[in-house]
Amino acid sequence: MTKLRTTRKSVYNRILDTASELFYREGIRNVGIDRIIAESGVAKMSLYNHFKSKDALIEAWLRQENEQWYQWLKTTIEQRTSEPEKQLLAIFDVLREWFESPEFRGCAFINASVELANPDHPGHRVALEHQQSIYQYIKSLAQSIKVTSPEQLARQLLLLVQGAIVVAMMEGSWSTASQAKKAAIALIQAAGKT
Repeated sequence: MTKLRTTRKSVYNRILDTASELFYREGIRNVGIDRIIAESGVAKMSLYNHFKSKDALIEAWLRQENEQWYQWLKTTIEQRTSEPEKQLLAIFDVLREWFESPEFRGCAFINASVELANPDHPGHRVALEHQQSIYQYIKSLAQSIKVTSPEQLARQLLLLVQGAIVVAMMEGSWSTASQAKKAAIALIQAAGKT
């Protein structure tokens, strides 16, 4: 029984890891199920035993990506500083490092939203959940520095984050993170402390 569970988990992870790499690198629409099956080395039946459709696989990939990305962002920021205001600004330093990595191809969630285009697609809903989790994280930091309207500041900073990611992907330039950080400094200063 244990060996069977390990094998199933292994097959599940192989499928998800392969799909994750291909979806992020080449795009959801450009990668078919047959390619994922071939590159993961699993049988078609095995894939459908774990994921009832490509849409279910997309959703699972984005859920895993959300958990990993959010944890990476939060942990990396907290390793740099424990002060909430500095953490808000460290977001942009962390983004810059991500933009500089050779694997950077934009945000999986923004990319998926554009490709899926259907707000009822389960992957689109996960992308919105991801954006909401980033907003909540930024808002919690804004509340910690006791600004007049933490919700407004969080929304503005989220727009800077999302905008920096899109421009960095389109232009292939990490400097957008530094430019967004300068705008963030101005927004935080203008937010007014309570």
